[in-house]
Amino acid sequence: MKYITFSLKYFLLFVFIFIIEVLIAKFLTDQFIRPFVGDVLVVILIYCFFKSFLNFPSKNIAFGVLIFACCVEFLQLFHLVKLLHLEHNKIMRIAIGSVFNFKDIIAYCIGYFICLKMK
Repeated sequence: MKYITFSLKYFLLFVFIFIIEVLIAKFLTDQFIRPFVGDVLVVILIYCFFKSFLNFPSKNIAFGVLIFACCVEFLQLFHLVKLLHLEHNKIMRIAIGSVFNFKDIIAYCIGYFICLKMK
């Protein structure tokens, strides 16, 4: 089995979702789309990135992305951004996050289930 591949479909989805995520981060300050929908989309974004280049079962990639996202969220309990001395780096603060929120785990799970339904 060939493990490295290129899927234009998933790469274009990745680019499209990335643009949406940037627009959400730049222009929205609401209490639902930015914090919740953005977290749902970030799981799909990472999933599409890996599906662009890896020929592994979709459920394995989706599960790996879910575990990764949850690990990053739980590391926020230990103030990972401060531990890495990145609290003054806005991009890293946004990417890693700085506050643990259980609702984010729910959003990641929703993103995971959406990934499982993608063909």
